Amino acid sequence: MDLEAIRLEIGRVLRGKEGVINYSLICLLSGGHLLLEDVPGVGKTTLALAMARVLGLSFTRVQFTSDLLPSDILGVNVYDQSKKTFVFKKGPVFSNLVLADEINRSTPKTQSALLEAMAEGRVSVDGVTYELPQPFFVIATQNPVEQHGTYPLPESQLDRFSMKLSLGYPDPETEAQILRGENPLEKVDKLKPLLKPQELLSAMESVKRMYVSSDVSKLAVSIAQATRQDPRVLLGVSTRGLIHLISCARAMAYTKERDFVVPEDILELTPLCLAHRLIVREGESPTAVLQDIVEKVRASLRV
Repeated sequence: MDLEAIRLEIGRVLRGKEGVINYSLICLLSGGHLLLEDVPGVGKTTLALAMARVLGLSFTRVQFTSDLLPSDILGVNVYDQSKKTFVFKKGPVFSNLVLADEINRSTPKTQSALLEAMAEGRVSVDGVTYELPQPFFVIATQNPVEQHGTYPLPESQLDRFSMKLSLGYPDPETEAQILRGENPLEKVDKLKPLLKPQELLSAMESVKRMYVSSDVSKLAVSIAQATRQDPRVLLGVSTRGLIHLISCARAMAYTKERDFVVPEDILELTPLCLAHRLIVREGESPTAVLQDIVEKVRASLRV
């Protein structure tokens, strides 16, 4: 699996966002799901489309709205007159990569329809369980600015996302290059598929075998305990959050061609994997609090 070639190919349509591309690939390889929180028009859809194209994955985009129903995502049983029986019509969730666009615009009931799919890779409809195609990766987006007509994701839903990223605006030079060229979305179809789903699954299995030492696991636990004891934090990191952090650290080790996780992997990924899981007091920033905690833990453990 030539990760550098994959990064460069995706970077052809997402200029100046090498870090976001790399972290998105790490999230995918970890077996988790990605939450993108950003203002409209900075490339969230382009990133999802480009990843699907270059990695050879089937792709669907679901625009979440207030009237979207769970069956619109999962699928529905339809009566087939010729067969005299009900036939299950699969919903858009039956793809390798699903873009859940503006997920916070749908009702909690519809948001929760994704929970089983994201956690277990399968869905249940009318008492029957259906396996989802593998690999299965959800990229959900939400707009941090507009609040009218939105339903904030509950903690249980946020906890299902391994990582939360923000693309941000491009720098002036990159933005000028984009304006002089063609629309990035139009260039996606010209990207070269560099992988097949089975090759990606094989890489994901390799990620699971990355060695995690007792010192590395103790570092992760120390960070979690610090969030639970910090007076600025109302709700600290759960054990599930630590599992996601370790999984992403394993994936980072894989991308750096190591077969073991180092403390620096944990420290680098902590704000990305844990900030969205914290509930902090008014006026505090989860990311800033975590960065402060990381520095204190680093100093106390001399990492």
